[in-house]
Amino acid sequence: MELSRIVITGIGLTAPNGNSLSEFRQNLLDGVAGIQRIEMRYMGEVLAGVCDFDPMRYQKRKEVRVGTRAGSISIYCAREAVADSGIDFDAFSKDRVGIYVGITEHGNVETENEIYNISKFDYDTKFWTHHHNPRTVANNPAGEASLNLKVTGPSYTIGAACAAGNLGLVQALQMLRLGEVDLAIAGGVSESIRSFGIFAGFKSQGALAEHEDPNKASRPFDVDRNGIVVSEGGALYTLERLEDAQARGAKIYGEITGYHVNSDATDYVLPNPERQTQCMRAAIKKAAIAPSQIHIVNTHATATPMGDIQECEAIREVFADCPETYVNNTKGFIGHAMGAAGALELAGNLPSFEDGMVHPSINVDQLDPKCEIPNLVLNKPIKAKRVDALLNNSFGMLGINSALIIERVSD
Repeated sequence: MELSRIVITGIGLTAPNGNSLSEFRQNLLDGVAGIQRIEMRYMGEVLAGVCDFDPMRYQKRKEVRVGTRAGSISIYCAREAVADSGIDFDAFSKDRVGIYVGITEHGNVETENEIYNISKFDYDTKFWTHHHNPRTVANNPAGEASLNLKVTGPSYTIGAACAAGNLGLVQALQMLRLGEVDLAIAGGVSESIRSFGIFAGFKSQGALAEHEDPNKASRPFDVDRNGIVVSEGGALYTLERLEDAQARGAKIYGEITGYHVNSDATDYVLPNPERQTQCMRAAIKKAAIAPSQIHIVNTHATATPMGDIQECEAIREVFADCPETYVNNTKGFIGHAMGAAGALELAGNLPSFEDGMVHPSINVDQLDPKCEIPNLVLNKPIKAKRVDALLNNSFGMLGINSALIIERVSD
């Protein structure tokens, strides 16, 4: 049986350096990052990627107060993606729409806040909010979006650590191919900067970035990189079957032609380059193309010393002798947006199908020799001869790896 071809027709996002695809993309080409200092409970100042979208654009004040930051991000991105798709959403059967939101963690923020609040009242639980349970259930971000958009089809979250953004899209593709839905809203979101536990955890590992200039703190591949900048954000997409998109004359950003997900099964935190190599190769095989036909590889590299090195090792293995394959990274601009990372980084590269530009990895003053890769784009964008396919890497703790391949749809 021939599988349905699945395409992207709408994009909605918020990032530390942009609240729309056009703004985000321009800042990536112009070298504009979006990191700042914030005050973190128990820790003082930390560096973070903070989004400044307006939640009131699609929510009422009470909904924002009762709901969660991850829910607001999901609603904003979902609404923006639907608007961008040009679909007549009011007329669309809402039981034929699915929402699949990747997320690294959910509920920590709300639980931390409630414990802190009742600590002021000698831990008297009568001051514990009755909104806590719906705020902290794992399906909350997708659930809030389904309530807001009145979607009655399947809506749930995908817990896949920092590979979750890619996995949201994979789930959407599979549900469309199974015929369970006719329109999917999918990607990833993160509210991680609201949790002191995440910052404290990375700091205790010696993996929390520090720099006197916030916008130079996230520096994948640089010899002086010293860790992760935690960020919030989100990117959700509308996905449809190709024939449906073409029938309504939709704008098509690209087609998902290959993907793969596997597990290292070797360590809680340290990645396994052999498994990453296998993941990329399996995705390429599913896309039925050669590595040399991929023109952009977006790396997951988070600016941790071993993580960057091991991913570079895997990329060198897969893309040896691929002179037209360029490699870039997005985290120097926005930090690590956790569950939103893969989805946001994909969005930043999709416009390359139209303009042929490859945005750079920034903040690389001195390239770590162990991170040398042919055609690694550093500090300034380049114009590629052509961009017909891109591969998006997204890896996570406990050894989950994902690779997603998007191709230009020929006229």
